[in-house]
Amino acid sequence: MIAALAALALISAPSQAMQDPVFAAEAVVDQMHGAASRADADAYFDLFTADARFIGTDATERWTLAQFKAYATPYFSRGQGWTYRPHDRVATLAPGDCRCIVWFDELLDNDAYGLTRGSGVLRRTEDGWKIEQYVLSMPIPKDKAKAVVALIEAPEAADPVP
Repeated sequence: MIAALAALALISAPSQAMQDPVFAAEAVVDQMHGAASRADADAYFDLFTADARFIGTDATERWTLAQFKAYATPYFSRGQGWTYRPHDRVATLAPGDCRCIVWFDELLDNDAYGLTRGSGVLRRTEDGWKIEQYVLSMPIPKDKAKAVVALIEAPEAADPVP
């Protein structure tokens, strides 16, 4: 009897979880990371709203969806994606009756950049949860921040004259 109840709980857990808006929104973020890793442009960009923003690690990287597509499509076309492994995600459903906004932050591991952070906002649309904004940043330890700022503000080394 206990085994039957446990089996029933396991079978019903996925459907209950899919009814949870936070779980469903987080699944979209996981799909985004998977599509990027596979360089699947269609699946990747379909997860964003038409008016989405992607904010990258460089101060100049504040892109509309169209601008980000223009940047990323050549990479994806060559089969070159990017892999960020998320962990320690915290997602929150906005209070109120609409149950239509979830914001989140997550830590990510990346082979080239080490520990990074992603954060963003998802909106429930007629087509399901979509990413409205995604921000990729590099958390800098406080004890290293001054050195990083100095590197950023340092004048570029002049190219030697041949």
